[in-house]
Amino acid sequence: MSTAPTLNGQVIGQAHYATRAVLERLVAGTGATFHQVVALNATADSGAAMDRDRLVLRMTSTLKIDASTALAAIADLTASKLVETLPGDASRIRLTDAGRALQDRISTATAGITERLYGGLPAEDLAAASRVLTAVTARANAELDGARPPSA
Repeated sequence: MSTAPTLNGQVIGQAHYATRAVLERLVAGTGATFHQVVALNATADSGAAMDRDRLVLRMTSTLKIDASTALAAIADLTASKLVETLPGDASRIRLTDAGRALQDRISTATAGITERLYGGLPAEDLAAASRVLTAVTARANAELDGARPPSA
């Protein structure tokens, strides 16, 4: 009888890096980088257009990258004509038709990966894992922000 490992940073990290490696393999076949895909997804999630500063904040806060890295990913997407600035409002960007097509293709492929990795796991286990990981993320973010971590 095997005993499940204790949930800790190492177990969480191994799951993250294994999943990320699968996603990186998918992304590599598109010609985009992981950071660019995150920017495409965030822009698609925003609807018609997204404020560039808001996109940079979303990328820096979720990926834990610096603003220059986020801006470089956005600049590369713009140069590749996957995103464009809104006419008359350079502070807002939107997906181009090519960007939307790529984002749709990646999203569909990611759904398949998600099904293969998470499919068949009990819904209550997934819900519990989500609650725990959300709490750990909030605590880590609070610590990074210099605040006292929230209690569970």
